[in-house]
Amino acid sequence: MLGSARVRLNRWQQAAVAVGSAVGALLDPRRADLIAALGETTGKPAFERVLERMTRSPEGRAILLEKPRVISVNVGHAWDLPANTFGAAYAKFMGSRNFSPDDRPPVRFMETDELAYVAMRAREVHDFWHTLFGLPTNLMGESALKVIEFEQMYLPMCLMSVIGGSVRFNEKQRKLFFQHYFPWAIQAGMQCTDLMCVYYERHFHEDLEDVRRKWGIIPAPAPPKQA
Repeated sequence: MLGSARVRLNRWQQAAVAVGSAVGALLDPRRADLIAALGETTGKPAFERVLERMTRSPEGRAILLEKPRVISVNVGHAWDLPANTFGAAYAKFMGSRNFSPDDRPPVRFMETDELAYVAMRAREVHDFWHTLFGLPTNLMGESALKVIEFEQMYLPMCLMSVIGGSVRFNEKQRKLFFQHYFPWAIQAGMQCTDLMCVYYERHFHEDLEDVRRKWGIIPAPAPPKQA
């Protein structure tokens, strides 16, 4: 399932893919495949630490054992859940943007099946985190979520994405990000639970605000009103 698309690289090839992906992603941040390749080729130590943490968590171990995939056939029931639930909020987030859970690029550059799954899981729960933190998918929202992802996983790609995003902000946006969203994201990422050890699909039926409280989620603040 995950192994069919994987490519084994030596160190020089890994470095070349990382540099090429970084340059390409900066030139065109919409290239999800390049961002994914950058995350994989620079993120092995980070994914190894995430894997180790998951093995020490009951829900994390269940995830590693069952290897759930966030794809339409597995999460489609979220669209039928009551409006107050986490699952319904996720479905609304996806539907309002015409997103499909099946659109994530495959993992290609992880060496083992377990690391490949952890990398894929990190990629697939991204939209759950958008839903929980109430972040939009514009440059501001994605950059703020990358701060939280960096605190959760220490992936170099997340830090590079924040730097790249801040470069593309205009002066007003940059000021808003670093004075308003960045401090919130630092606090939110530190306060919440280990988000890679949450079996989200088992909590779809629960009230959104209840799971936020249970996992220590601080939703994103509203933009400050202009004077």
